[in-house]
Amino acid sequence: MSEYKKHSSHFALFFLMGGALGALAGIFLAPKSGKRMRADLRAKGSNAVEDTKEMYGDVSAKAKEIIEDAEQQAKTLQKEAERHLSEARRKVKELLADREEKKN
Repeated sequence: MSEYKKHSSHFALFFLMGGALGALAGIFLAPKSGKRMRADLRAKGSNAVEDTKEMYGDVSAKAKEIIEDAEQQAKTLQKEAERHLSEARRKVKELLADREEKKN
């Protein structure tokens, strides 16, 4: 993972945490009745749960995409390595055959 992506993910995490803490502070410091406060908390809690589910779905989809891409790249690299190995073996056999011919 590049440094940019690491910093971006940390920034996003801290941004979300700051937003959540700010929202909680606003809720608890606002002058409201107990009944209204509880209703607001329930609504905000439901919204937070829905947002979290949506974010989880997005992150999960992106993770699957990254894993599939990595698997494809690994298969490509494996095929290329096998091709290079076959080519090296063929060249070694040719060199050994040429050496045997020169001996005889």
